[in-house]
Amino acid sequence: MIIDIITVFPEFFDIFLNTSIIKHAVEDNQVVIRTHQLRDFSTRKHNKIDDTPYGGGAGMLMQFPPFYEAIKKLKKENAIVILLSPQGTLFTQQKAIEISKTYDQMILLCGHYEGIDARVESLIDLEISIGDYVLTGGEIPAMILTDAVTRLLPGVLTDASRDEDSLQNGWLKYPQYTKPSHYKGYEVPEVLLSGHHEKIDQWRKEKMIDKTLHQRPDLLTNIQLTLEEKKIIEKLKKTNKDT
Repeated sequence: MIIDIITVFPEFFDIFLNTSIIKHAVEDNQVVIRTHQLRDFSTRKHNKIDDTPYGGGAGMLMQFPPFYEAIKKLKKENAIVILLSPQGTLFTQQKAIEISKTYDQMILLCGHYEGIDARVESLIDLEISIGDYVLTGGEIPAMILTDAVTRLLPGVLTDASRDEDSLQNGWLKYPQYTKPSHYKGYEVPEVLLSGHHEKIDQWRKEKMIDKTLHQRPDLLTNIQLTLEEKKIIEKLKKTNKDT
């Protein structure tokens, strides 16, 4: 996949692109990530890319022509153009999975100042928000989408590691522990030390469901429950009620 990030602050991504999983994915040619200075697509004096809004209002608005020229130059076949905005659809793991499997190119538009000329909406395929709050620009959301999508690409992570992530299948992840098994009265659950894989798998499944019920019950509306999962939920509800 190719990920093109259009921003007025390309230097914002320097450390991000040279760290950890993202760095290795780029070096192994599993993804191409490019940042583009929006000012390079401006035809105005001093490469200016903002101006006052028509009709009045506070602040400066990013202009339409530089985004138009950038997308026109960069966009290839089977690409998705995404505007990062607090007005967008909330980003989810399922959307990250869909993008990673469907497209060969992702173009991310990073807004700044008071926003972008609304005509840019005619050039985008999707408007995405990372939450119900406002940031100073789209650079941090662009990092989040880049990270979330890149780690799902073939070969970036092992299938086992990726498939057991929280939210990958709708559920939150079960609790995990590592050595030492005992430390100043803090213990690892005995079942995890038993070596009994069937019991461990069952414990993890129950804990995964229990954690989701307690911390994110809203997620259940988007999960197609199996008969086993329904039975576990009923068991957990009864246990919680009794206690």
